[in-house]
Amino acid sequence: MTMLQVTPNGPWGKDVHPTMPVTLDEVVADLTECFAAGADGVHLHVRDESGAETLDPAVVNETCRRAREVAYGELEVGLTTGAWIVPDLADRIAMIREWEGVDVATVNLSEDGFEQVMRAMLDVGIGIDVGLWAPQEVPALLASGLLPHAARISIELDPGEPYFLPGPPEATADEVNRLLDEAGATCPRLTHGMNDWTWPLVRDAFRRGHATRVGFEDSILLPDGTPATSNADLVRAAVALR
Repeated sequence: MTMLQVTPNGPWGKDVHPTMPVTLDEVVADLTECFAAGADGVHLHVRDESGAETLDPAVVNETCRRAREVAYGELEVGLTTGAWIVPDLADRIAMIREWEGVDVATVNLSEDGFEQVMRAMLDVGIGIDVGLWAPQEVPALLASGLLPHAARISIELDPGEPYFLPGPPEATADEVNRLLDEAGATCPRLTHGMNDWTWPLVRDAFRRGHATRVGFEDSILLPDGTPATSNADLVRAAVALR
């Protein structure tokens, strides 16, 4: 069965949803419910004591350890390497090199220096999860020469910034997958959408046999358009669509 990942908070706060998990204890409690609901992977945006996103190894390593403690069986722990968190490339890479307990990390092709981040991850045994946001990013991935080293490609489609992709979302997913197939990409794929594209692309992922994800990072709404009360509600809704 393909992985169902939960992404509990992203860069957002309680202004987006009152039960958005921000502190480590909140995230762990949230993950406990999500794993019981059927999630078997997590994409973390680690927070420090102030609630700000961080790539600091001490905080990352403790967060990953505690996430695994509440998992049911095998758990893939994924992180973001978002440049907005630590803008200085050298500092960001130095932090990533000290991470422990991270299986994969998403590297956005839209960010300067993505190649250096990916190579550093290969050096320390962290799987490359390619963050591909639009068909026009595929040439940069191919030019990097790193596609054969990717552990996964996350096809992350958003009708908003920065590409303002036109709908329907399934058509864009078709185009991205065609380009990857033509490039000979053989690694697993995860497909997900943001906001209005969330649930159409969850269904599309299941149809293709791809992994997918749900969580407050992407949308706080259930498939019928009503607000979810928790991330676990979103996980249960995704399980029901499998």
